[in-house]
Amino acid sequence: MTEATTGLQLRSLIKASGDLEVSLVPVTLPEPGPDEVIVRVEATPINPSDLGLLFGAADMSTAKASGTADAPVITARVPEAAMKAMAGRLDESMPVGNEGAGTVIKAGSSDAAQALLGKTVAMIGGAMYAQYRTMKAADCLQLPDGTTAAEGASCFVNPLTALGMTETMKREGHKALVHTAAASNLGQMLNRICLKDGIDLVNIVRSEAQAKLLRDIGAKYVVDSTAPSFMDDLTEALVKTGATIAFDAIGGGRLAGQILSCMEAAIAKTASGPYSRYGSSVLKQVYIYGGLDTRPTEIVRNFGMIWAVGGWLLFPFLQKIGAADAAKLRARVAAEIKTTFASHYTRTVSLEEALSLDAIAVYNKRATGEKFLITPSA
Repeated sequence: MTEATTGLQLRSLIKASGDLEVSLVPVTLPEPGPDEVIVRVEATPINPSDLGLLFGAADMSTAKASGTADAPVITARVPEAAMKAMAGRLDESMPVGNEGAGTVIKAGSSDAAQALLGKTVAMIGGAMYAQYRTMKAADCLQLPDGTTAAEGASCFVNPLTALGMTETMKREGHKALVHTAAASNLGQMLNRICLKDGIDLVNIVRSEAQAKLLRDIGAKYVVDSTAPSFMDDLTEALVKTGATIAFDAIGGGRLAGQILSCMEAAIAKTASGPYSRYGSSVLKQVYIYGGLDTRPTEIVRNFGMIWAVGGWLLFPFLQKIGAADAAKLRARVAAEIKTTFASHYTRTVSLEEALSLDAIAVYNKRATGEKFLITPSA
């Protein structure tokens, strides 16, 4: 009889009492089915999209550590006002981690599963903050020979999101785009895509240091939202590029509305024809895909009537374009994983270290340029 595979898995639990508990739980995986594989998870990133499930609506300023070095436990309080939003997950211990990569150590009997035995694969599908993960063979992306798990760990969320932005731009009839929080790993990736594909990209950053970082990698249009001349600088960049679609990672505050205002101003500078009190006839689109600023989104309507603000998520986009086109995007990511889609991490931690108050204080800030990689099976 084959020995069962047992390993630790990071779980997040919000109790009906209003307490958050994050801990490591031993999990035993059954033998893989015919079309399944068991992957030893060797690298998995902490993305902003992971933090919402990891900590929920808890006030992490109340976080406390207990347990032992091998079995740490983090607890925190969820404000009473936020409990209603957590109703769907109360008293349910939830595994965390969107994506990761590792080595296939067991495989089912099918040819597809057996072909992956011993291979390094990338995965998406949740529960990646664990030492082992059972996956369907068809859902694993085999990485090119010589690619490490760390290099392939961020194979899905950021690369496919960045590609999804340029694909959305093309499919909706725009010719250039705007991106906020643009010095992030995702932002740098989007720059490399746009440079390679000949797409004009306007990068909005939050400091001069971030602006320099992007210019140093070849970004042509970079504007600093903290500069006194921000609105003029953004309008000028929009005049030069003609960008009429934006992807906003900030979400809260006035930035989305400011982008729409500058788009309208840029169109007015280059437009011909009679004046219209309804503004230009060009659609100005902002998609909010993140929430780095958790305040309400403020829209001051000074940009005519032809505009839209909506949400954008990766998985609905992939479903919308269909399996064949989504597969083409994944194939491009695999082929360019060490170049266009390379990710960079500022710190590598074990599962146990990820549950330290010091580490949480850093990665929960969601600061640009502070990306953590967890190595569960190290």
